Amino acid sequence: MDALWVRCVFLLACCCASGLGSANKCDEVRKVFQLRQIGPSHLLPSNPRPGSDLQVCVSKNSTCCTKKMEERYQVAARRDIQNLLQTSSSSLKFLIARNVAAFQESFEALLWQAENYTITLFQDLYHSMADQAAGPVRELFTDISLFLLGSEFSVDELVQRFFDALFPLVYDHLISPSLSGISPGHAECVRSLSRSVRPFGGVPGHLADQIARSGVSGKLLLQALHLGIEVINTTDHLQLSRECRRALLKMHYCPHCQGLTQSKPCMGYCINVMRGCLASMAEIDIHWREFVRSLEGLSARMHGPQDLEQVLLGIHRLVHDAVRHAQKNGPRLSAQVYKLCGSPSRKPAQSVSIQHSSSRESIPLKASVRAPGGSLANRRKDFLSSLRLYLTYYGGLADQLCASDLASNDALSCWNGTEIVKSYTLRVVGNGIKAQIANPEVKVKGADPVINQIIDKLKHINQLLQGKSIPKLGSLDQIETGSGDAEGRYSGDCDDEDGCAGSGAGEVKRKVSRVSKLSPDVTGNHKHHHHYHHPPAKDSEVKGSSRSFRLTGAIWVLVLPCLHVLLAL
Repeated sequence: MDALWVRCVFLLACCCASGLGSANKCDEVRKVFQLRQIGPSHLLPSNPRPGSDLQVCVSKNSTCCTKKMEERYQVAARRDIQNLLQTSSSSLKFLIARNVAAFQESFEALLWQAENYTITLFQDLYHSMADQAAGPVRELFTDISLFLLGSEFSVDELVQRFFDALFPLVYDHLISPSLSGISPGHAECVRSLSRSVRPFGGVPGHLADQIARSGVSGKLLLQALHLGIEVINTTDHLQLSRECRRALLKMHYCPHCQGLTQSKPCMGYCINVMRGCLASMAEIDIHWREFVRSLEGLSARMHGPQDLEQVLLGIHRLVHDAVRHAQKNGPRLSAQVYKLCGSPSRKPAQSVSIQHSSSRESIPLKASVRAPGGSLANRRKDFLSSLRLYLTYYGGLADQLCASDLASNDALSCWNGTEIVKSYTLRVVGNGIKAQIANPEVKVKGADPVINQIIDKLKHINQLLQGKSIPKLGSLDQIETGSGDAEGRYSGDCDDEDGCAGSGAGEVKRKVSRVSKLSPDVTGNHKHHHHYHHPPAKDSEVKGSSRSFRLTGAIWVLVLPCLHVLLAL
């Protein structure tokens, strides 16, 4: 009997020791809490406690969380999602920003090259007036550059201003040449006649039309890409609703309160939460798809008169045509100038070299220097080919985040918002605002007004890209291509409604894994069943819980006979 008594006491001691081990599950919570730098360790209780003061992570069992911990967890959950959003969009934003810079660099290189061609034209064919023509040529290309950058210039006016300045030079050196140049006063009179006598025929109007057509297409492309970056910056720093923040806390960190620090949410549960939180963002999908296709349409139309590269590099040929037209009509122009300006008064004699050109094909030019990276057409083609991979980015974002980073891949167990289960059995809703009426995890009140504004901008730019409305030059805001300071305004915010005022100081970003780039066939239109099954287990704490459960059961099998013996005594 004594031996049996000793054996029973030993088994009871083992049970007590096992119970203490279970009580110390808060040690793992403390370790993770400190490792992720969620908050100071003194916020954690040393042992599980009742959680009656908790607002979200409510449990019938004892908990390792306090109200202050819950507040810190909510800040961390929101910050984690914002970091994931920014990481998931980083490759898309870099793609657009890099090409904005590349297109602008190409424009500058083309302008420099076109200006060089035109100056070379005068140096090689009209040497006597080359020095005087250099100023108007540079002014012309400066005006074109400003126009492409968004200045609301009249293209007709800037082109005509160039030919107004060119006429006195052509008249003095080619139409009515002498050993001495005309006086400034007579030159000004000749200049003033340029628009009435039309010495260059239809060339100025033709050139202005080509610059306007190709220039509007080029600047519209840049404006659209700037807007694309604005869309991404806006969604990167989406202001999450209170209901979403509470759902994220429940999904990410409430398991920690039960000591389940390694658990992950069930796939269906995660999709419901993320589709609820990103419901407004999903509304961008149809307009983003149209945006990408509209850019492709614009690019396809940018050829011939709308090909900026072809137009800029052909300016010198049109200038040559204009000068030859004036030469052919020299007698008529001389008579009109004499009639309206009188006999030309000359400056002191100087040596003049007169050169003529016989045909446009004989224009000698310096070696062509192509824009870095090849033609603009090739740049656009490569860019749009890469951008097409992100056609479904906003429609599939919620699902992609769950599949890549957030949800469990464990076929045996996952977190459903309340406990560890084998599968999620509630209905999985679709994407968008309307579908969230049936969302069991997140209550969505309506569309985000900031998202609505960005959708309106997308609608407007899509109409411009498709040629359905006339663009007003400079009408779209030009924005920074960097991430801005929106993170400072949103990430880690906390309001009084959450009961977490003053609890966000000293927070450090948690390192998150990179979300893989979406492939063209990734969409949010998956067919989900009413419950989810998951791939093989990876959660060590779930396995530990199973082992602990089996051990406890075995101990009670041994202890119960002892209790019967003791009661019999």
